[in-house]
Amino acid sequence: MRALISVSDKKGIDGFCRRLAKLGYEIISTGGTAKELAKAGIKVKKVSDVTGFPEILDGRVKTLHPKIHGAILAKKEHGETLEEHGIKPIDIVVCNLYPFKETVNSGASHGDVIENIDIGGPTLIRAAAKNHARVLVVVDPSDYELVLNALENDVVTDDFREELARKAFHHTAMYDSWISSYFDQKEDVVFPANFTPTFKKVMDLRYGENPHQKAAFYTDSQIDEACVASAKQLHGKELSYNNILDANDALELVKDFEEPCAAVIKHTNPCGVAVKDTIKLAYKIAHETDPLSAFGSVVALNRPCTAGVAEIMQKLFIEVVIAPSFEEDALEILTKKKNIRLLETGRISKNDHGLELRKVAGGLLAQTRHFPGVNAEDLKIVSKRNPTASEVKDMLFAWKVCRHVKSNSIVFAKDNVTVGIGAGQMSRVVAAEIAAKKAGDRAKGAAMASDAFFPFRDGIDAAAKAGITAIIQPGGSIRDKEIIDAANEHGMAMALTGIRLFKH
Repeated sequence: MRALISVSDKKGIDGFCRRLAKLGYEIISTGGTAKELAKAGIKVKKVSDVTGFPEILDGRVKTLHPKIHGAILAKKEHGETLEEHGIKPIDIVVCNLYPFKETVNSGASHGDVIENIDIGGPTLIRAAAKNHARVLVVVDPSDYELVLNALENDVVTDDFREELARKAFHHTAMYDSWISSYFDQKEDVVFPANFTPTFKKVMDLRYGENPHQKAAFYTDSQIDEACVASAKQLHGKELSYNNILDANDALELVKDFEEPCAAVIKHTNPCGVAVKDTIKLAYKIAHETDPLSAFGSVVALNRPCTAGVAEIMQKLFIEVVIAPSFEEDALEILTKKKNIRLLETGRISKNDHGLELRKVAGGLLAQTRHFPGVNAEDLKIVSKRNPTASEVKDMLFAWKVCRHVKSNSIVFAKDNVTVGIGAGQMSRVVAAEIAAKKAGDRAKGAAMASDAFFPFRDGIDAAAKAGITAIIQPGGSIRDKEIIDAANEHGMAMALTGIRLFKH
């Protein structure tokens, strides 16, 4: 019995091979792995001794030889051919690949990246996985104990072999995806002709959006930002499908603000957002914006969760809190609530790189994540009255929040606080009426943001009736003159951005 060992990740390999040797396996190995095993006192035979051919081209060619691949790919009926060519079968292949992704992430030169494209490794893995009916293929160090137990207890089943082969093909598929993605990024190809993203399963979820749906959570294999996928759960019961969606949207919202910001999210829509001097005040006011809707909400903070914030939360029903970190006193308070989920992201920074993906039946939609920023100097004032400095501030705040509200969306805001939100409506005027109803008297003197142009003046009239004094919107309607005239009739200030904020 023979085992071929060629691993980049050498974690646990010496103990694994020591137990294989006790089972009677001859250990064959390559380059650095052979040195590592010999250093650990394990008897090892070099690949070059098996092939009768030295490693060449600075190690680029080691295992690509008939005496290796014939030994792996041979089936039982090929015994005569093996004997004719002096080839002994290989029964186990243990291999994982050059650290390509880690090399790219380290900022290495293009030349170093290319050198970390493994050739022999994927070939070994694919050969062994193809012939899994006879050969065990192991790519994951976490499977070492499982494999050894199966061998030691003589319970290597066909299903077990097939499971290892399945993992092996996923391993090489992910590796090839990293390589193709690297070349796409290097050449600034945003939408390649063939798109092969890779995701790794983090957990099975209890169910999907509804109890009759099965669900799981996968992470992008190339995470480079603080997000739900990379967050650490500090407390609470398992996350649900809906928790993850809400936590993602909440976190993405607070990332848009440099000042202390708190967002209260329900069904992926904000029901309260505030920016204030302290995170405690921001959360307190954000919750007070719409406390009825905030029941069972998800909360995101872009500052550490303090004891002051935790004290406010203590009496409320909150599903999830996601924040850069949690102060010790805050954890002591919140962990008394058995079911609340606490997610720690680490330092938050805004990142608009990469693609936003959405699966549809029979296909995949992909779009860039970037949204242009809008500052006071970018606004095109189209009304007779110029907005005041405070109105401009309110408009810009409302504009940032509006990007995170499902279309059709209307946001009323004053003093860096949302006072009314109309989300996900088929009619823009209805969205404005809902925001007005939510705001009540707080709409007086507030600013209104719309995610798209107003097709009719009725939305402006509804805002004026509620007490709105300034409006920010993209513009671009064939009735823009009618809309602007309506704003002037009501003495409102109106600014156009030229940027639509649809969110479906």
